[in-house]
Amino acid sequence: MNKIFASASEALAGVVRDGQTIAVGGFGLCG
Repeated sequence: MNKIFASASEALAGVVRDGQTIAVGGFGLCG
């Protein structure tokens, strides 16, 4: 399974719809 995408819109295609909110977290600069 390839988890690397060229863009955020490519990674979220088919997952996110209008009006939804995404929470992003992690380590380093993101968390």
